[in-house]
Amino acid sequence: MGSAILGARNLTGCEHRLALDSAAAADGVAKPETAEANRRIEAAQAHRRHVLDLIRGFWSDRPEGTVVVVEAADHRDRVAATRAAMDRGAQWILQAALPTDVERGRRGHAEALLRQGEGYLPIIVVNHRVTTTIAEPREGEVPTLRTSPLFGWHPEPDATRSFRSRRGDVMRLAQIAAMLDDLGRLHAAREEALGGLIGLDADCIVVVPLGESAHDYDETFDRRRAIAAGDIATSPRRVSECRSCHWWPRCEAELTEKRDVSLVVGGNQGQILRDIGVVTIDQLADYRGAEPAEWVGAVRFDDTVVSAKCWVREIPLVRRHDRPRVQRADVEVDVDMESYSERGAYMWGTLLTDNTDPARPVAYRPFVTWDPLPTRDEGRSFAQFWAWLTAERDAARAAGKTFAAYCYSQHAENRWLRGSADRFAGMPGVPSRTAVDAFIASREWVDVFEAVNANFVCPKGKGLKRIAPVAGFNWRDDEAGGEASMEWYAAAVGLDGAVRDESQRERLLQYNEDDVRATKVLREWIDSDEVLELPLAADLLAENAGGGVRPGGR
Repeated sequence: MGSAILGARNLTGCEHRLALDSAAAADGVAKPETAEANRRIEAAQAHRRHVLDLIRGFWSDRPEGTVVVVEAADHRDRVAATRAAMDRGAQWILQAALPTDVERGRRGHAEALLRQGEGYLPIIVVNHRVTTTIAEPREGEVPTLRTSPLFGWHPEPDATRSFRSRRGDVMRLAQIAAMLDDLGRLHAAREEALGGLIGLDADCIVVVPLGESAHDYDETFDRRRAIAAGDIATSPRRVSECRSCHWWPRCEAELTEKRDVSLVVGGNQGQILRDIGVVTIDQLADYRGAEPAEWVGAVRFDDTVVSAKCWVREIPLVRRHDRPRVQRADVEVDVDMESYSERGAYMWGTLLTDNTDPARPVAYRPFVTWDPLPTRDEGRSFAQFWAWLTAERDAARAAGKTFAAYCYSQHAENRWLRGSADRFAGMPGVPSRTAVDAFIASREWVDVFEAVNANFVCPKGKGLKRIAPVAGFNWRDDEAGGEASMEWYAAAVGLDGAVRDESQRERLLQYNEDDVRATKVLREWIDSDEVLELPLAADLLAENAGGGVRPGGR
C-alpha cells in the first residue's frame, strides 16, 4: 500500500477503473486514453491557458514577482520554482506544482495559488460551468454562495447564482489543501480552509469551504489508496462512466460472461437487487417475489424485470400500451442541434414536412457557423434558425394548420436555446429569453425521447441510435456519433491549432441530416401499425405471476 500514489482524478469515479489502471501501471503497461478523453483534456488545457492569461493581464502593471508563472517542463523544476515563489511571498503562483508526497501517497497541482496571510489558498480552473444564474433572487433570502472577482480575493455573498457542485472539483481542492497543509503552506487550518473554483464562464471565482469536505476526503483517500494498492478487491459493474472508459471492452466481456445484472440495472438499484440475491440477468428475468421495499429511483421495478426478459430473449423493444401514441401535426419540423463541448452550438439542423401538401418536398435545412467556437457568429446562425422556425410556425397557424417541432431528448436543445438567447441578447434577430421559454413550454415543442419513454421499455437504452434502427433507420456514416462528431468538428474549423479539413464539414452536415431524419422516421413509426408487432410488457410480466421464492433463496 505504501507505493500507491494518487492524483485527484483517482478520488472519484469507478473504483474498478482505478484498480485496473494501478495494476497496469505497476506492470509498466499504460492504457491509452480514448479519443473522447483526449479531446476533453485538450479542451480543458486550452481553457486553463485562457483563464491564466486573464489573471496575468489583471496584474500586468504590478512589480515583478507579484505574479509568478511556473513554466518549467520538468516536474522537479516546476516544484522547485513553486517553492521558491512561495518563499519569496509571491501574490499569485500560476501553474503551481506541489512535491509528490511518497509517504502519504499524494500528488497534485493547482492552476493558481493565491497568497492569503502567511499561506496560500488553492484555485483550480475547470472546463465546465460551476454556477447557474438565478433570474430572480428571492427577496430576503440569504445567499449561501460566495464569489470573488477574478482579479483578487474579495469574497462576497452572491444572490445572482447557485453552485453547481461536482464532487471531483471539491475532492481536487481538498487534496491540494491537504498537501499545502502538510507543507505548512495552507492559508488556514484545514477545518477553516477555503478553495477557489473558476468555471467555463470565467466570470468569477466560486468560494468553496473545504473544511466541510475534509472528513469525506480523508475517508475517500484512504479507501482509494487501498484499492490502488490491491488491498481492497473490486469487480466490474456497468456505470455511466463506462461509455468513455478505455477498459470497457474488457469489463463488458466479463459482465456479459457472468450475465451480470448491472448490464440491465445500474447504480443504487443494482445494489438493491444484489442485496436480495439477484446478481444475474436470468435471475431478474425470472423474478417472482414482491418489489423490494427499498426500491427507489426513476426506473420502475417492473421495467427492470421486462428489460431482463428482453435481454435474455434478444427482444429490442417492448410496448407499454396496446396502441403507442406520439403527437402529430399538419406541419412538422424535426430539429437537431450540434454543439462542441461547453463552447457553443454551431449548428441547428431542421427537416420540414408538410403533411397537408404532398407536392411540397421534405426539406433539410441547416443553420451553421464555421467560425471556431466560441464566436459571435454563433448568435447570427441561431438568429437565422429562430427566424425561420417561427416563420414556418406562423405561416402554418395563418393557414389554419397545426404545427409541431420535434427533437430527441430536449435537455440539450433547451439548454442551448436558452443559453443562446441569454448570451447573444441584443443581436439582430436573437429572441428574448421570454420568447424562448414560451416556445419550450408550448405543445408545439415535442420531445420524441419522452414519447419513447412513455410508450416503450427499452432494454438496450433509449438513445436515438439505439432506437431508430428498430424503426428501420440507419446512419449513412458507420462512425456517426457524438464522440466522432467532436473530432470532425475540430478538424472542420481548425480548432485550437488542429489542421483544418473542410471535407469534415460535409460529414457533419450529413450526420446532422441523418439525425433529424432518424427522429422523423422514429416518430412516424411509433404512429404506425408496424409498431404493433412488438410484444407487450404486460404479457411478459404475466409469465412471472403467481408469486414464488425470490432468487437467492430469500
